[in-house]
Amino acid sequence: MADWVTISALATAGGTLVLAGATFASVRSGNRSARIAEQTLLAGLRPLIVPTRREDPPQKIGFADNKWLIAPGGGGAVDATDGAIYLGIALRNVGNGIAILHGWNLYRVDDAPDDPRPLLDRFNRLTRDLYIAPGDDGFWQGALRDPASESFRYALRAFRSGERVLVDILYGDQQGLQRMISRFSLLPRDDGAWAATVARHWNVDGVDPR
Repeated sequence: MADWVTISALATAGGTLVLAGATFASVRSGNRSARIAEQTLLAGLRPLIVPTRREDPPQKIGFADNKWLIAPGGGGAVDATDGAIYLGIALRNVGNGIAILHGWNLYRVDDAPDDPRPLLDRFNRLTRDLYIAPGDDGFWQGALRDPASESFRYALRAFRSGERVLVDILYGDQQGLQRMISRFSLLPRDDGAWAATVARHWNVDGVDPR
């Protein structure tokens, strides 16, 4: 004689198990879809800066003390005096989102850190955020105004002797996320300007590209 109580319990248990499996699969699929949607959204906001092209128009760069530089296409500009050092690089944003520049650091080539990624506490904070729209040109600017500092002294020697220098620029998207560090190289040109190239990119808030 069939034990209908046992059969009913087994049937209920089986149904519950099937329902749990379906729920788990649905939640997992929903989470995967949410991650894909988030990655798609972030990709649409991600900036990436590189030097402008040689044929691009120059960038006029102004400082708070009424100092002006002209950075040519594909290059930068330097004005190094005993009292202040003014720097600028013409940049293009080849990413999909607005680039907001936050900070920078300067090195002689021989002094560049061997860290897998430059440390954030080494950056000089910009006194204003610089915005570069997707597919558009803009600039970075920085200034050293303390002649007594070690960084000022070696930067002055490097620029006056025509050495190649490295500039790390910290930036991110308009949401304050997806921070990147891009390392640029400045090398003096025969016409008195400085050629700019980009050497490395590091992700601060995401997976490194290499």
